[in-house]
Amino acid sequence: MTESGYVFRPMKDEEARAVVAWRYEAPYDFYDMANDPEGQEDLLGPPERRRGHYAVLSGGELVGFFCFGPGGQLPGFDYPDDGSVDIGLGLRPDLTGRGLGLEFLLAGLEFGRRRFDPAGFRLFVATFNERAIRIYERAGFRRVKVHMHHTNGSDYPFLLMTRDT
Repeated sequence: MTESGYVFRPMKDEEARAVVAWRYEAPYDFYDMANDPEGQEDLLGPPERRRGHYAVLSGGELVGFFCFGPGGQLPGFDYPDDGSVDIGLGLRPDLTGRGLGLEFLLAGLEFGRRRFDPAGFRLFVATFNERAIRIYERAGFRRVKVHMHHTNGSDYPFLLMTRDT
């Protein structure tokens, strides 16, 4: 399916391996899959573990990914299943910081709206990532609450953000 020039398709094995190999510059290297064994396991494990993960292509080239999941499913986070879809996303490292984030995010939200017909969207972002938070706010997300989340071998504060469709 195409959204604003981006093509979304279920993630294939070679695309999963490419995403796992991505390396971001500090401080965004926090998001390197090398630091997240559970994320690696989801992407590199059996295809059914990648359910909800979509490769995003532009001009036939992998430029990012989105993952969509049912609301209320993240362990350790206390929030109701209100019909929203939880999302995660990543833009290829060499494309970050170039002003592409808002268009990429909006295309993913439109794809998610058409594909899943949710009541809204919910995401979690590390609180240090003000660059992403600004983009999410420009796309209509609201700051809700900060949660501590165990990932990458330690506990980190994550901001819950929500948006109606």
